[in-house]
Amino acid sequence: MSVHEPEMPIEVDASTGVWTTDALPMLYVPRHFFVNNHMAIEEELGPERYAEILYKAGYKSAWHWCEKEAECHGISGDAVFEHYMKRLSQRGWGLFTIEQLDIAAGTARVRLDHSAFVYQYGKVDRMVDYMFTGWFAGAMDQIARSLGYPVRTQARQTQSGAQTGCDYGLFEVSPL
Repeated sequence: MSVHEPEMPIEVDASTGVWTTDALPMLYVPRHFFVNNHMAIEEELGPERYAEILYKAGYKSAWHWCEKEAECHGISGDAVFEHYMKRLSQRGWGLFTIEQLDIAAGTARVRLDHSAFVYQYGKVDRMVDYMFTGWFAGAMDQIARSLGYPVRTQARQTQSGAQTGCDYGLFEVSPL
């Protein structure tokens, strides 16, 4: 295994202890802590209900993130979506690869390898990466709006590396 230092800037405010990357405050927690909390909530609510809640929250968060990062870096359009996938990958959620992207049409396909959720869940024969789904639609809609496109989107996961016979996750974004 080869390793390297983080590829994104991390600043820590000496007076508050707040971590910041680019334009936003961040939290740094162990993967098992985050995913174990995720699994406990899923157990109480059921995966379907929890996925609905996470979709809405993730959509809103991705919208905010893309808006702030586009402003911070002076980027727009595809570059914002590409930056988002890069930062998600750099932060340890997994490795996100854009297989297809058309902001004007409101379509995208994103592949996910080495999902943090799959590492924790293992092969459980169901989709476990649903937390990310709302992120893709929120990002797409914010970027489309910033460009003046009227499209609104939805996202869904079509496969997960936690399923037998699947080595990676796949997400698709399409117009509503």
